[in-house]
Amino acid sequence: MQPSQGDLFADVADLQVGMYIHLDLSWLEHPFPQSSFKLRTAEQIATVRGLRLTRVRWSPHLSDIAASSAEAAAADPVALAEAAAPPVADPAALAAAQEEEAAERERRTMRECQKALAEAVRKVKGFSKTLHAQPIETREQASALVDQLMQDMLAEAELTIRLMSDPFGGETAYHHALNVTLLSLMLARAMKAPPAALRAVGLGALFHDIGKFGIPDRITRATGPLSRPEMALLQTHPAKGIELAQKMELPPEVVQIITQHHEMVDGSGYPKKLKGSEISLPARIVAVVNAYDNLCNALNPQAVMTPHEALAMLYGRRRGQFDEKVLSTFVRCLGVYPPGSAVRLSDERVALVVSVNSTRPLKPMVMVFNPVVAKENAQVLDLEAVPEVSIAKSIRPQDLPQVTRDYLMLGTRTTYYFSAERAAQRP
Repeated sequence: MQPSQGDLFADVADLQVGMYIHLDLSWLEHPFPQSSFKLRTAEQIATVRGLRLTRVRWSPHLSDIAASSAEAAAADPVALAEAAAPPVADPAALAAAQEEEAAERERRTMRECQKALAEAVRKVKGFSKTLHAQPIETREQASALVDQLMQDMLAEAELTIRLMSDPFGGETAYHHALNVTLLSLMLARAMKAPPAALRAVGLGALFHDIGKFGIPDRITRATGPLSRPEMALLQTHPAKGIELAQKMELPPEVVQIITQHHEMVDGSGYPKKLKGSEISLPARIVAVVNAYDNLCNALNPQAVMTPHEALAMLYGRRRGQFDEKVLSTFVRCLGVYPPGSAVRLSDERVALVVSVNSTRPLKPMVMVFNPVVAKENAQVLDLEAVPEVSIAKSIRPQDLPQVTRDYLMLGTRTTYYFSAERAAQRP
């Protein structure tokens, strides 16, 4: 932010409650939800002092104290101590402080998720390099990853599915495997699957496409239509996966997922055109999630759907292809507007759904478009905390101006991770 006329600079030792300050840093370099805000507590002052800044820009005209008062307090330790004492909070100030604290927690959680996502992608990428030479070791490492994801998911009462930034351009295969794994585990958990079944779902989802390693990239990564022979070759990947699954000595229930994840309950799938209960339940779970991620992250950019459109497609035009209970549970977990959906709010603002709590999917968190606020400081609104605001409808990204699409990062890969929390921790 550019300095405004009338802004002053104060040593961090002289900061007081009531000063409206500006942190001239990237949002990644501080833990606050905004870079410009009013100091409300002594704890905030301590946090700013911990940023290793020597001085901070502040705006007297936006502050509760005048410049002369701040200068006098700086010269008088007693006055400084009194000024730093928490004021008697009025309801509006208390609500603002609570909102600020919640936003701070959200940003911290997102950083933790981003770090966990990067580590998981690194591990999945490593599996592709060791799969042929060290199949047993690869299985053990993959099992450890799935067990860790299961442990994190089962440890707490609620799951929040979060839209993540995608700094790993070009590594779509690894993101697809991880997306399908995370969402399949979430779906199996919602369907009350026992731990053994959860583990099978996780491993099967992680390795569901291993048969593609034996098929040329020009086919597996094609962005245009395939010829009939090319399509026939691509459709051999479930069967080809059996050989690698056997080398890894994967359990039969995991192998079933690898071989059946393209089977459809109406018999229209492949490779064996199985129907209904002929397809294992874990495979039916992975089939739904795999189809969803393929729609959201299609190789052809022109065919990419928003998460809202993808769910509408699966539940509308393709509902007969999937297990009804599995598909309904998936929709219930992600909500009508899954993370990554562009929406118009009831107050006419445009926003991006950034996270959905699986137990309260109709009240997601959204990032609000506001051209006068820098993108890195964009407001994240918890719709559960503001019942007067709701989602009015979904918006197609192509119907929005380019500046809005860029601000909300629409058109980038839909990548998910999750966080777990105790229900009692929420207000």
